[in-house]
Amino acid sequence: MTQEKPMQSYDHYKTIKCERDGRIMTVTFNRPDQLNATDAVLHREASRIFTDLSYDDDVDVIVLTGAGKAFSAGGDVNWMQDGIDEPTRFERTAREARDIVFSMLDMEKPVICMMNGHAIGLGATIALLCDIIIASDRAKVGDPHVLMGLVAGDGGAVLWPQNVGYAKAKYYLMTGDLMTAEEAERIGLITKVVPADQLEAEAYGLAKRIASGPLKAISWTKISVNLQLKAAMHASFDAGIAYETVSNVSFDHQEAVNAFRDKREPQFTGR
Repeated sequence: MTQEKPMQSYDHYKTIKCERDGRIMTVTFNRPDQLNATDAVLHREASRIFTDLSYDDDVDVIVLTGAGKAFSAGGDVNWMQDGIDEPTRFERTAREARDIVFSMLDMEKPVICMMNGHAIGLGATIALLCDIIIASDRAKVGDPHVLMGLVAGDGGAVLWPQNVGYAKAKYYLMTGDLMTAEEAERIGLITKVVPADQLEAEAYGLAKRIASGPLKAISWTKISVNLQLKAAMHASFDAGIAYETVSNVSFDHQEAVNAFRDKREPQFTGR
């Protein structure tokens, strides 16, 4: 008698929760008290989860969301200070950032972002790396790297122009302004916005539809579409993350972190 292969376990993840429903996997960023802001642990785990999922033969479709009120509120300010105090840590962070981006772009299985709340900074980048982005009408989207004195080098500088064109992308990336989900849908940054109480039904309805479809054709279509996006990312990502690494040790970045902690407006000096 052939023994059934046990399902792959994700219990070792500390900040990411994985739940199966048939062949659909819900992946949840699970730091709700911190609005799912990325710290060292979540960043490391985000750099590995999509590779693990890509080799999970019992998963066909992934729904990505956040626990609590937010999808992800960007970088944890204490983690940012750690990166300032020990700049060599940013070398690992840069490698992990690359792994996050390219593991999502290389993922052959469809990934649906169920944007339950704000998606900011790296949170926005991860959301935009998903194939289909369905957002609550209560969500806001933005990449305010510059407001923290950082370059938007972890993927946003490539993804935003691809989705909305250079004029819109440069405005939002250079100002750090947030936009409503409705505006994000209007300009083509995300796929669809629905009332908050309909978000789960919309996202899981689509996930089940895709999971019951011709999966090889769907996956290979995704691969074909992603070829141009991957080419753009390969052309620019390393330079962007290098600029972000340099901006990590700037005076303006430290000032932004200090101002955030002190709950005041930063006084930037361009240094």
